[in-house]
Amino acid sequence: MARYTGPSCKLCRREKQKLFLKGSKCHSEKCPIEEKNYPPGQHGLNRRVKFSEYGVQLREKQKVKRIYGLLETQFRNNFEKANKQKGVTGENLIQLLERRLDNVVYRFGFAPSRKSARQLVLHRHFLVNGNLVNIPSFLLAPGDVVTVKENSKKLDIIHNALRKTKDSVYNWLQVEKATLSGTFLQVPSREEVPLNANEQLIVELYSK
Repeated sequence: MARYTGPSCKLCRREKQKLFLKGSKCHSEKCPIEEKNYPPGQHGLNRRVKFSEYGVQLREKQKVKRIYGLLETQFRNNFEKANKQKGVTGENLIQLLERRLDNVVYRFGFAPSRKSARQLVLHRHFLVNGNLVNIPSFLLAPGDVVTVKENSKKLDIIHNALRKTKDSVYNWLQVEKATLSGTFLQVPSREEVPLNANEQLIVELYSK
């Protein structure tokens, strides 16, 4: 399976904002963007770029794609699926991304980042409604219950992540830390999703 293997912090610097790709490091003083809030590269500090309309749309797409950890083909497939659904395409896209198993595992607090959540899912550490699922892109439906597999409940990465997670952060999720399980209560509305992005720009980009 193709995946990005380069430095995660450079992606944040390219978008000039935190994308929270490195877990706890993003919340610490060690986060490179705290000192280098400019694009990477030899001329990143002094380079001044005025983006065209297309450039603004492209940067927004790249930002959302990188936040959720998808490659271009995966992201495009999600957009096409969202475009075929009833309703507003941009909102449909964000809802599809939020329903992904790796994203929900991260939102539950079972992993410090979406990248870590994806790895945990691939390594077969989670059950959905009692069935083993190792597909990060698996879409959850309202009422689905995600549980840490019994012989995975002692993993330090899960417990360390949970200790840094606040209770009841998201209205559409319910987490039971004692049993290491969580319920996907409903598909969130766009207003509920804490995502600093303008998805309409992505719609405009793909509509050209």
